[in-house]
Amino acid sequence: MVNRKRVFDLLRTINVASCQCPAHGNRGNIQVSNATPQKDYAFEIKCSTVRYGLGVTREVGQDLVNMNAKHVCVMTDPNVVKLDPVKATLDSLTRNGVNYKVYDKVRVEPTDTSFKDAIAFAKENSFDSFVAVGGGSVMDTCKAANLYSTDPDADFLDYVNAPVGKGKPINVQLKPMIAIPTTSGTGSETTGVSIFDYESIHAKTGISHGALRPVLAMIDPLHTLTMPEKKYFTRSVYNADDLEARSCMHLAATMAGVGIGNAGVHLCHGLAYPIAGNVKSFVPNDYGADPIIPHGLSVVMTAPAVFRFTGPSDPAKHLEAASILGADVSSAKQADAGKVLAETILKYMDTMKIENGLSTLGYTREDIPELVKGALPQKRLLSMTPLPQTEEDLSKLLEDSLTIY
Repeated sequence: MVNRKRVFDLLRTINVASCQCPAHGNRGNIQVSNATPQKDYAFEIKCSTVRYGLGVTREVGQDLVNMNAKHVCVMTDPNVVKLDPVKATLDSLTRNGVNYKVYDKVRVEPTDTSFKDAIAFAKENSFDSFVAVGGGSVMDTCKAANLYSTDPDADFLDYVNAPVGKGKPINVQLKPMIAIPTTSGTGSETTGVSIFDYESIHAKTGISHGALRPVLAMIDPLHTLTMPEKKYFTRSVYNADDLEARSCMHLAATMAGVGIGNAGVHLCHGLAYPIAGNVKSFVPNDYGADPIIPHGLSVVMTAPAVFRFTGPSDPAKHLEAASILGADVSSAKQADAGKVLAETILKYMDTMKIENGLSTLGYTREDIPELVKGALPQKRLLSMTPLPQTEEDLSKLLEDSLTIY
């Protein structure tokens, strides 16, 4: 994997070696071959077009007009439909004469059943474009509705990742989709990933293909004003009016989504899927009355244990991550890299009053074999981990995550 120094060298190369316009000066004999001594890497960034700024949602109607949209599906959930982000979206569509229908039944932490309901709505109405207004659950559901309504004869498992599904590539041209995130969380607005809880196996899986990526992500910090407090990072946890902090977090989530969409994710996510899929009686604040383990919570529960485990694979990168998160690593030993990153994450979790491990979510040691069983099919994620892992390793990581403070 390319380190940060190499990436910055490449960006400098692009800056100095790009085609020069006579109207904007001539820098002399500058070529890619002599701009930097570091020539052994190339990279590409796959990403939705991103538009960021306060109030950009008011432009969505004009964007749809420019796309020649005639019949738009606006997808959201029962909570967000009552809030300003949806109102701003619909006002813009109405102002620009765009015909639309609203689907507001998206399930937070969607399941295959809730996906199929949204898909049926999309099939019945023959939409030519989609707008998702909400968090990751809304955007992921909208991607699935777009896909299966565009390919109405496909079996549901055709595009679901193997080994749960058939993992077929997407060869149909999807309808344009615009994503308007209202949380700073999944980064789904820039990825080709759609995740759901497959109820029959009590674990999450999903669909992963670049064709699912929205054509436009509209990042409007005004939409963060109604987020629950656990959605903010440290500064805005205790200052609900800090729009600057919320704006930065909103942009950071999108940039993280770009990273996820290009580099992928690994063990924390692979373990998170059975953690969320086997929920017992845990009911988080701000999520209604039904038992549910939100995606972010299920991922972060094992993060400290996972990074202690992966630390030896690349100590420098683990220390760099800890440093970016504010840790002083000047005297840290390479052998302690995973531990340093884990402790840094734990400090944030403690500050934000994140639950104290899997035991607070209702799990015990007796549940670990079932959680391991649910993680093993997540081969796409487990194979991305920088160290190989056995079933015993997974059991140990889950056991270490029962209590984390």
